[in-house]
Parts: sequence; structure tokens; C-alpha cells
Amino acid sequence: MPLFAAWAESDDAEAEPSPLSMVIFGSMEAGPTKTFLSVGMKRALGGGLAQSGFRLFVKAGGSQEETRRRPPRGTTYKAESQALIGYEWRIGDSFLALYAGSDFQSEQRLEPFGPSSVEARYGARLQADLWSTPAPGMMLQASAYASTLNGRLWARAAPGWQVPFGFYAGPEIEAYRERDYRKLRLGLHLTGLRLLGLEWRLSGGWQQASDRPSAFYATLGLHWLR
Repeated sequence: MPLFAAWAESDDAEAEPSPLSMVIFGSMEAGPTKTFLSVGMKRALGGGLAQSGFRLFVKAGGSQEETRRRPPRGTTYKAESQALIGYEWRIGDSFLALYAGSDFQSEQRLEPFGPSSVEARYGARLQADLWSTPAPGMMLQASAYASTLNGRLWARAAPGWQVPFGFYAGPEIEAYRERDYRKLRLGLHLTGLRLLGLEWRLSGGWQQASDRPSAFYATLGLHWLR
């Protein structure tokens, strides 16, 4: 068949949409003493996200927080990034992903009196993500990671039940440990809100940290499939 004829046939035929191969995500966390922003990307390495396969996971974020609990408090700015490679198993609407790769953080402390300090740390991270639909109208989202940066351990679990508006609502629990620092969060989440072509997650509740009084927290997350 001549090449121009093949082009004509392809123009006349209905084009099949390409499989979704990337999700872009972002989040913002706010509390009385700290604000954190992040953005990232998960991309299928060959094929699409609907099938099992290898994934590239990249994330970067930054925070501003009080250095000390009592005056003079000072301000600490942190920037972090991760670049991970992993494999994702897809079974229907559920998936489990395991990743490994690099972990980086830089920290700058601005003191009201005395010199400021800047530190940079490098490490390795192992990460797991789960999204499951164990029963009709029910979901379970869970994530965890372990990093060699200051011996960090983090985990979050959030079951949810579908409400008439189509999104999921339920409780969440989140725990974090780093050296001699501990943080525990208990709250509620709304997951799967659809607005402006994006999917949103809202959550909030109460947190207890080892170096500060109990306080309220709020999180806004979003992701965009491409």
C-alpha cells in the first residue's frame, strides 16, 4: 500500500486515545508552626498506568517552620527531593507499588542572633504505595517509606467509604519518626473530589509532636492524569 494511502486511511479512521502514562501530583500541609509544599510525577516506563510495569517517581518539596518552641524561635527552611524507580502491580482498580532510590534534603536555619547555618544530607529511600478497593463502595489507601536520612520512618493509612457525591470519606492515621522526634496524626479525609479536571484530597485533624503541644493540621492534595 502506498504511504500516502496509509496516511489517508489513518486520517479517516477514528484515532484511538493513547493510554494514560503519567500522573502529576502536588500537596500543601499547614499547621500552626510549619507549612510544607510539594510537587511530583509518577510515569509509566513503557505502556500505560492501567497495566503493571516499571515506574519512575520524582518528587520535590520545601517547608518553612519555627526552629525552636520558645523565643527567640528563628526560622528553618528545608528543601527535599527524591528520585525513585519501582514496579507497580495493577489488579483491576487496585495497585501496589514498591520503589527504591535517592533521598536528599538541604536545611537553612536563620537565627535572630548569631550566624545562620546550612546543611545538606544525602540518603537512600524505600517506599511502598497501596490503593485497594476491598469491597464495593470502599477504598483503602496506604503509603510508607524508610530513609537513611536521620533514620526516618513514615506511614499513613486511610480507609474510606463512598458517599452519594462520588468521593470517599473516612478516617486517617499518620505516624512519623526521625532520630528523637515523633509525630502522630489522627484525622478525617475526603478523597476523590473532582474539580477543574483534577482529583483532590482534603484532610485535617489533630497532631501530637514530641517537641510541641498538640495542634490542628490540614492537608490539600491533588493529582492530574496525563
